[in-house]
Order: sequence, then C-alpha cells, then structure tokens
Amino acid sequence: MASGDNSRHGYNEPDAMIAALVAQGVPAGKITPDYAGLRTLDSVLRMRDIFGQNGYIVVSQKFHNERAVYLARAHGIEAYGYNAADVGQYAGIKTRVREYGARLKMFWDVWTGKTAKHGGERIVLPDE
Repeated sequence: MASGDNSRHGYNEPDAMIAALVAQGVPAGKITPDYAGLRTLDSVLRMRDIFGQNGYIVVSQKFHNERAVYLARAHGIEAYGYNAADVGQYAGIKTRVREYGARLKMFWDVWTGKTAKHGGERIVLPDE
C-alpha cells in the first residue's frame, strides 16, 4: 500500500512512493495506491475501513511512524513502524517545526473522534 496526498497538480505522494519501491525491486503489481490518504489519520483509518487491514507495518521516517502508530493503536489497529532514512538537514528543520502542529492535531483528532475525509467501498488487496 502506498498511501498519501495527491490533491494538488504536480504533487502525488503515492506515485512517488510506488516509483521508489519499484526502483528497489518491489513488483509494481504488488503495490496498491491510496490516493485519498490526505493526512496520516486518513491513511491509518482507510487501511482498516477501506482496505480491511486490522494490522500493518508503516514504513516512513521516525517522526511520522510515531504519529501513524499512535493513531492506529488509538483506533484499535495493531500497527508497527519501520523507520526509513531521515529527511535532509534543511527539510529536517522544516519538518520538525511542522511536526509540533501535527502532534497537537493528532491528539485533538483522537480526542474528538475525527474520521477519515474520504470513505468509499471496500477494496480487496491482492494476495501474495
């Protein structure tokens, strides 16, 4: 699963993730994109509600994994994080500043019972 935002022209996180995975040898047919993962909460809840996954591993940078795993577990989903290489120094500063707001929003979302922005029909993921 490659879940992320593609809501702006020229910005497509799932396709960028798929390209990176394919470049590392993952067969493209084994990767399912989720273009409605506009934020971490959406990606986490859609994995359960749309793609039927009650447990999964999130592969991302440490700061993001911490949020994703917290959100998943707060919603009764068994999740673990595998930390990828961190972002570069310039992006790291920007990311750390942004992360403070993202963490506050994460706690607010859990406290208020926020749901994913986009629902839809169940999608069956391919077997191995």
